[in-house]
Amino acid sequence: MCRSVWVLSCAFSLILGIPASAQDRPRLADVLALEEVMQEAIRKAEPSIACILVTRSDEPHQVQLANPDVVPESYGSGVVIDEKGLILTNRHVVTGATKIFVRLPGNKASYAEIHADDPRSDLAVIRLLDARVLPVPAIKLGDGGNVRKGQLVLALANPFAAGFRDGSPSASWGIISNIRRRAPGGNREDERDRTLHHYGTLLQTDARLNLGCSGGALIDLKGELIGLTTSLAAIAGGETPGGFAVPMDAGMRRIIEVLRRGEEVEYGFLGVVFQRGPEDGRGRGGVLIKSVLPGSPAQHAGLRDGDTLLRVNGVEVNDADDLFLVIGTHLAGSTVRLDVRSPGGAVRRGVPVTLAKFYVPESLGRPIATRRPPAPGGLRVDYTSILAQRVGAGLFGGAIPPGVVIREVQTNSAADRVRLQVDKIITHVNGREVRTPADFYREMEKAAGPVELTLYTADGRPDRVTIDLR
Repeated sequence: MCRSVWVLSCAFSLILGIPASAQDRPRLADVLALEEVMQEAIRKAEPSIACILVTRSDEPHQVQLANPDVVPESYGSGVVIDEKGLILTNRHVVTGATKIFVRLPGNKASYAEIHADDPRSDLAVIRLLDARVLPVPAIKLGDGGNVRKGQLVLALANPFAAGFRDGSPSASWGIISNIRRRAPGGNREDERDRTLHHYGTLLQTDARLNLGCSGGALIDLKGELIGLTTSLAAIAGGETPGGFAVPMDAGMRRIIEVLRRGEEVEYGFLGVVFQRGPEDGRGRGGVLIKSVLPGSPAQHAGLRDGDTLLRVNGVEVNDADDLFLVIGTHLAGSTVRLDVRSPGGAVRRGVPVTLAKFYVPESLGRPIATRRPPAPGGLRVDYTSILAQRVGAGLFGGAIPPGVVIREVQTNSAADRVRLQVDKIITHVNGREVRTPADFYREMEKAAGPVELTLYTADGRPDRVTIDLR
């Protein structure tokens, strides 16, 4: 106890900038002031912390998760991010669930469903189904991209489903032990099979995190969410103090916003093969481009073999992991600006490139999205970049083909009646070129009655099909 008081006193003295000579002995006033700061931070954040109860039973109607006397078979935590009942958690907390029940502080409880999830970031948003508990207080998001090693933090979660009766979360405190940590378990060989957290995204904290803390809140002393806790025990399968948190930085917030809308997360794709670049003489590295994939965003932006990528939107990239992470989290369809050094040493700054879509294999899991694109004529389409990554660009003359690839053909639709098939590529709608799904949906929305679709063929001769939207 004395040691804890001394640590608190020293920590608060450092925060206030009190000279070292004043830290020689504990000072009760300092400790009480820090205690009050912590309590106020907890008071602000606590109403937004959820206890999530899950069953994966084949007969979920027989499992009474709403009964507070029934000990749940699986559990985790969550954080309210929208007062309309949207709760952020880790995907592994709810994946495969046949029934989800949520308890919140203040005797609020509701069954829930998965609104959207994403296997590559291990994030999910669930939605409360009982409108009577709304509105629910949403937590304030902090700057998880600007935390520092040694920063004091608080964790609010439901270890071992501690809040499954009354919804009251447990608090612990500690520091940020490190930043940009990789997920436990080692790296995977194939880049497409790796989650974002294998590229070094995680915050490491010594705040105590046990089973059930996945999806909880890591907050700063202002009570703002700077990370979503993921206990080492939940990931690695053992009981270990401390753990990790997904940072609420700019990249993760872009992903969370997509999930909040109920949509699929589409990661950015540049289209280069690279290796570690040489140092540039000013102490900064880069990523050396070994080759540029024809038809890729990189080629359209004028990148060439032998170029070195230095920065993406002003963020330095020093190795392959940096590049995968910053490109991926800018998402497909977004335009980023690259600083590129040519083999001769000249630097081009602010080169714009519009990203295509990175292919995430089903081995990581199928994403859930409750809000999907429209299906004009019974068609849903996707970026051709995912087809080239999935089956190999060699089938298309070594390049990413132009157009959009058919992702879904609805039964008995206009597209089905003319026997359009999944993986066929559409290059034009009524004679107008389409290069992205947004182009396709926009042109189809303009159309009325018969629509002529031009299909990609390996020999370059146009194959045209007409579907009737009436």
